[in-house]
Formats: sequence, C-alpha cells, structure tokens
Amino acid sequence: MATLPVLPMPVSPRDDAIQLYKAFKGFGCDTEAVIGILAHRDVTQRIYIRQEYKTMYHEDLLKRLASELSGKLETAVLLWMHDLVERDATILKEALFTGIINLGAVTEVICSRTSSQLQALKQVYHSTFGTYLERDIEQQALGDHQKILLAFLSKPRDESMEVDREMAAKDAKALYIAGEKKLGTDEKVFVQIFSERSRAHLVAINTCYHDMYGGSLKKAIKKETSGLFERALLTILQCAENPGKYFAKVLYKSIKGLGTDDTTLIRVIVTRTEIDMQHIKAEYHKKYKKSLKDAVHSDTFGHYRSFLLSLLGPNL
Repeated sequence: MATLPVLPMPVSPRDDAIQLYKAFKGFGCDTEAVIGILAHRDVTQRIYIRQEYKTMYHEDLLKRLASELSGKLETAVLLWMHDLVERDATILKEALFTGIINLGAVTEVICSRTSSQLQALKQVYHSTFGTYLERDIEQQALGDHQKILLAFLSKPRDESMEVDREMAAKDAKALYIAGEKKLGTDEKVFVQIFSERSRAHLVAINTCYHDMYGGSLKKAIKKETSGLFERALLTILQCAENPGKYFAKVLYKSIKGLGTDDTTLIRVIVTRTEIDMQHIKAEYHKKYKKSLKDAVHSDTFGHYRSFLLSLLGPNL
C-alpha cells in the first residue's frame, strides 16, 4: 500500500508546470513550492507535468531541477521524477558505474523485484543506456554473487500463490543436502532453487525446511554462504516472505548509529512510496517501537527532510 498523499481534487499538469516555472524564476528557487507540488503527485501526474513543462518552456524539467536544487534533495527529487522502471534502471546504472561501485544496491534492487518487473527493467535499461544489464553485471560482479544475479534476472518465475507442497519438501531436502548436511556448500543448488522458484514456493520451502530439520533456512544461508552471495539469497527469501519487513530493516540500518546512509535512505523511500510504504512503516514501528517518520525526522534536515517526510505521509 502506497503512502503518497495525492490531492483529492484533479490537478492540471499545465497549472503545475506554470507554478514550477514561477518557483524557478528570480533570484534563488522557491524550494518549498517545488516540494509542495512534486511530493504530492503520483507517477502519471509527474509524467504529464514533465510533458507540459517541455511543451510550454522548451526545457527539460529534470535538467532545470538539477540546476535549481543541490545535494541530497536534488538526488531525491530527480530520482522521484522517473517512473518506477526508469528509476530502477537509473539506480542500477549509477550503482554499477558511477563513483564507488555499490553492489549492495544492485543486489537489493534486483533481488527484491518480481520476475515481470525485472523483464521490464532489462528492456528499459537497454533502451536507455544502450547496453545490456546482464553484460554490465558480468563486468562488475564476481563468482556466486554474479551467478545468482544473472540467474535471477534471466529465469521466469511464477507469480501466483499456487504451491506444490511435495516439490517444496524436495527442494528443502536438496538445500539441506547442499548446505548443512555436507562439508562445504554446493552453491549451484542454492542458485538454481532461489532463481527458479516463485515467492510462494520459497515461503513453502522455508516452512518445510524448519519442519524437517528443526532450523530456519535463513540461518542455514548465513551459516553456509557469505558476502554479497549471502545477501542476495537472504534478500530473495525475505522479500518472498515479507517485503515490508525486509525494507524496514534496510531503512533502520541506514539511519542507526552515527551518520546516515543517505544513498540507501533515498533509494528505499523513493522506490517504495508508491508501492508498499504503508506496510514498511507498520513493520518498522512493530520491530523498532518508533515511527519511521520520526526516525527520518531525527536524521535529516532542511528541505531534504521536508521532501522525504512528504513522501512518507502521516504517521500510522
């Protein structure tokens, strides 16, 4: 469930474009006005605003925003202006080739998306950047981490809730034999099962694993694997079980302790606001006994804070 507080009355994209142009005119930018408009428009409305602005002022709105805003606010707003698939493609390209390579972000985006979302993502990535996502991952990722990312991108997965319990039990046994039962780990079995099975089936495997061997599949993954390969498997499993809980933990880690991982904070809030942020907020409060909005308020400031809080919407 999304949290975006869209105005109840229909809003004219033309009027929004005019108000944005006025906010840019003169000395300095009326940043509050920009946030007041863009943080309260859904993806379709934002696309229409970009089109109207281009038609009326012969200028790309994203380029104008980049020239008027700065720092973390600029990063967040520009990411927000993309549609969902363009945004994922942009995040991946920047994580793979801009500045410090961020394979953690690559893992999060790929392993938390559905099969159909990934098929659309690959197409947009290629049409936008002129290269194949798989080729870029081959260039930057290594070993078993590379293998799970490529397999997860390429294998079609059922997105229904149907589960073959007998097959789930066989898969649980295969994972046990490939991991905890033997000396060393047969990573190929983990790659195959985690890249080919549906989310509902993975949840069933997890239940069977516990019933058959008395331990959790999550603990087995932590015991038998490591590094980014471990992170990929855990992301796939946790997003099959409860995506809201997974992203609540990612957000908690981004703001706990000294300093804030703003890259992660921006990425998760912006990408999940129009999908399941209400569930993430509920899971965050349940786990950490504090509202996500209050936590973000404590770790951010200025217009950057105002923008993120606007996307998060009211407390539960």
